[in-house]
Amino acid sequence: MLYSIKQMAQMSGVSTRTLRYYDEIHLLEPAKINEAGYRFYSTVEVDRLQQILFYRELNFKLSDIQKILASENQSIQSILHTHYDALVEKRHHIDSLIKAVEHTIAYHKGEIEMSNEEKFAAFKKKRVEENESMFGEEIREKYGTETVDEANKSWMQMSEESYKEMQEVERELIERLKQFNQQTDQQVEDAKQIVMLHKEWLQYSWSTYSSEAHKGLAEMYIADERFTQYYDEKAGVGAARLLRDSILAYA
Repeated sequence: MLYSIKQMAQMSGVSTRTLRYYDEIHLLEPAKINEAGYRFYSTVEVDRLQQILFYRELNFKLSDIQKILASENQSIQSILHTHYDALVEKRHHIDSLIKAVEHTIAYHKGEIEMSNEEKFAAFKKKRVEENESMFGEEIREKYGTETVDEANKSWMQMSEESYKEMQEVERELIERLKQFNQQTDQQVEDAKQIVMLHKEWLQYSWSTYSSEAHKGLAEMYIADERFTQYYDEKAGVGAARLLRDSILAYA
């Protein structure tokens, strides 16, 4: 059975415009295009679109999805297992948040006591999970599993006061980096201050500090576009490279 592009859109919830774009980039080509130029899709394309949507749910880039689906080693079973594992992990996080909200409600009703650490434990856990999802493989390969696990442990055990201090240090770091990025006459002392703030921020979660590790992390800010995007969005285009260069020079 063949489906028109309109039927495919209605069935999947994906717009016809998006389906045309997927065709243009060769991510999802129709099974047939008739003489009038209308696209038609078979069950094969329906299954492929389902796989694409699975990966989009996991925040994969289209270029990465294309590579995955082109791999002969990939099967629908492995794709489904990957998606299943991610959903289970997401459910665990949601369960943690629900539990935290329930405890908070009970606390405000006067039904239970709740420590300051418990009030934001679920949010710290979310940060760890997000970092693991986005950067875990790279940083574990670079610094070792033990180092990363120690950093995560320090983060989870951080007091509310230290957590707030860390957030304030990061806000100051971003603001100074933003100002520095906008300057035409950049001063060495400003660069050194930014490096010291970044070092202070790291030490809230790093069990031990080393200049070598600091510089290695800075290199990742340029090597990995996700890091680059984080700083460039907060402090302006070029901020990540400026931060990397400052750390390499003065850490």
